[in-house]
Amino acid sequence: MIKDELEYEVSKEWVEKFNKTLAAMERDEEAKRKDFLKWDAGRGSIQRHLDQLHEEIAEYERLMAWDKSKPIEIVVEDFNRLSEALIKARMAAKMSEEELAKILDIDPERIKEYEKRKYQNASLMEILEISLALGLEFKTAVMQVDFEEIQAIKETAERWRKRKREKASKTA
Repeated sequence: MIKDELEYEVSKEWVEKFNKTLAAMERDEEAKRKDFLKWDAGRGSIQRHLDQLHEEIAEYERLMAWDKSKPIEIVVEDFNRLSEALIKARMAAKMSEEELAKILDIDPERIKEYEKRKYQNASLMEILEISLALGLEFKTAVMQVDFEEIQAIKETAERWRKRKREKASKTA
């Protein structure tokens, strides 16, 4: 995800580099003939990076061009991606990290750290306060409970606890 003008410019530079690399690869008939599968895999890898950069650049441009007089809808596919939605909402609102910090009456470095770490170090209450300051409204939230996943987590946790107890008993 592109978060600022510097990342945007660097991303555009990488697009140019990837395009030049792809063009050179296309002209390299010998590499294609010698080992087509290797050539194709390398080309495909570069193309995937290029496609991802194009998506990120388009998203950044969309957010930067957003008309603040209209609400924006940001889809959160997964709860783990809520942090990206917070950052996108701030960007679309044309609000700096400093402005958000001022609204919340907190140190601007805290917001910078939150965004740098994708809000991993923020409490749920802080995330709710930030959501409120950004005017976020959750329209729908559908959650699916995967009971097989719960069971797998329980089993993994039990194995982890068992190993921890075994280590403790060996050192005692």
